[in-house]
Amino acid sequence: MFSKNNHLLEIFLKSKEKLIKKEGLEENVIYNGLNCGSMVLLGNINHKNVEPLLIGQPAKIKINANIGTSPLICKIDEEMEKLKTAEQAGADTYMDLSTGGDLDEIRKNMMSLSHMPIGTVPIYSAAKKWQDMGKSMDNLDMEYVFEEIEYQAESGVDYMTIHTGLDIEAVKYAYEYRLTGIVSRGGAMIANYMLKNNKENPLLKDFERILKIAKKYNVTLSLGDGLRPGSLKDAGDFAQNKEVLNLSKQVLQARCYGVQVMVEGPGHVPLNKISSQIKTMKDLIHNAPLYVLGPLAIDNGAGYDHISAAIGASMAVLAGADFLCYVTPAEHLTLPDINDVYQGIKASQIAAAAAEVALGRKSVINQQENMSRARNNLDWENMEKYAIDSNIVKERRKEFKDEKECAMCGKFCSMKVNR
Repeated sequence: MFSKNNHLLEIFLKSKEKLIKKEGLEENVIYNGLNCGSMVLLGNINHKNVEPLLIGQPAKIKINANIGTSPLICKIDEEMEKLKTAEQAGADTYMDLSTGGDLDEIRKNMMSLSHMPIGTVPIYSAAKKWQDMGKSMDNLDMEYVFEEIEYQAESGVDYMTIHTGLDIEAVKYAYEYRLTGIVSRGGAMIANYMLKNNKENPLLKDFERILKIAKKYNVTLSLGDGLRPGSLKDAGDFAQNKEVLNLSKQVLQARCYGVQVMVEGPGHVPLNKISSQIKTMKDLIHNAPLYVLGPLAIDNGAGYDHISAAIGASMAVLAGADFLCYVTPAEHLTLPDINDVYQGIKASQIAAAAAEVALGRKSVINQQENMSRARNNLDWENMEKYAIDSNIVKERRKEFKDEKECAMCGKFCSMKVNR
């Protein structure tokens, strides 16, 4: 990869000392991972204030926060607060999925506000601008989508979800046989274009054009799961697997071109099938970093989908997933508010930590031992320090902060009795 992508080599050399310290990995492990494509280093050459980020095991599991306006809720100041909250809560990246308001201005403001890498779904902006001109989505000019990809790459976007794996055979299957059809917004837009115009997916047919843009700016392609299952019943069906097979070829094509690539994973998957699906996907995509939304282990957890997703995410990481897209309590219901963003990050952090303990990651195991030691010593200061959410420890202790024991056990505290 380095021999075909000078931008990647330059970014790696500039940031390697920070990466080694942050990840706890030796330089050759990072170098070899980037060179073979099992890791990616996010950092667009035009995103001047970005902090390059490494994704791909055995690097630490990273977490993404989706934020952005919608046509029904467009409070731009609140989205900026969500971004601040996500970063403070421990997110590693964010995706601007805005579909309401001035999308270019929103993205520009976000990029000036944070050093985290930013991801987008360019077809959202293309579709919004197309409709603002009074035109129908049925007649969306796909040339407009390619132009938007280049525009966002030039403006500094670090990674992009692009739905290059859908083909017309898989799309027809999804609409004919699935319980929930196509649940990806971008996937549905592409599918609508294909069926209305009886044409193959232009993003699949002209994939090389996308590669040229990505290489020019060192944009990492996140090959979108436009046919991810939106229900347990649809998990692992023909449509999902057909898309993954198309992406399998595109991963190799991107690497030959010198373009960094990761692949997005399934949405809703029964618990007993998560491990096998993740392992199969990792094999098919040639061990490229796998970016998963959940997967959600049940369909009817509305209001608590962050918990369902955390359960699935732990199993996914244990099986090889590298990058978690948070799911918030608002999933399937409404646009997340600031508290939803915070809860989604914390749920994903718990999922990542649980899996990394099982994988034997020393730094995470040490955190658990430090927390247990603090509990044993009734050391509330260190319990705050080592808790995933120190704020909630402080808040729940507030009423009895002058007591040594917790308010549940009081003088009957087992830790006190032990001593």
